[in-house]
Amino acid sequence: MTVLTLDQASKIVDQALAKGRELKLQPLTVVVLDAGGQLKAMKREDRSSLLRPEIAMGKAWGTLGMGFGGREFARRMAAGGGGFMQALSVASGGRIVPVPGGVLIRDGAGEIPGEIIGSVGISGDTSDKDETCAVHGIKSAGLTPDTGDPG
Repeated sequence: MTVLTLDQASKIVDQALAKGRELKLQPLTVVVLDAGGQLKAMKREDRSSLLRPEIAMGKAWGTLGMGFGGREFARRMAAGGGGFMQALSVASGGRIVPVPGGVLIRDGAGEIPGEIIGSVGISGDTSDKDETCAVHGIKSAGLTPDTGDPG
């Protein structure tokens, strides 16, 4: 099994934040979890608002727990997942945030191509822009992002 390293997680965070500065986004908070859902790395930019760490964690944790990216998670909730979402919220202790900005990290070079080795959650700007930064950070670390977008 391939393991997400601290060096990779740190690179994801730093490169995601750099992308946010390049795009002149609102202050971001970036969370990286390992495959077991444990915090591997996190940074919160100056002036990032109060709930951003919890939202970023919820994006990362929810996608990892469900096994698909935030875009697919949001699509399923919009398609009538109200009752299911309530059940997930209860089962997770309210820890999930099913929107874009939560991206799975896959290792295409490991023993099992495409194996999930972690997730990223970003909060601070619009969900689409948060997701753009997550994808950039994951690619910068030489890993494969999975947003849940089938296209």
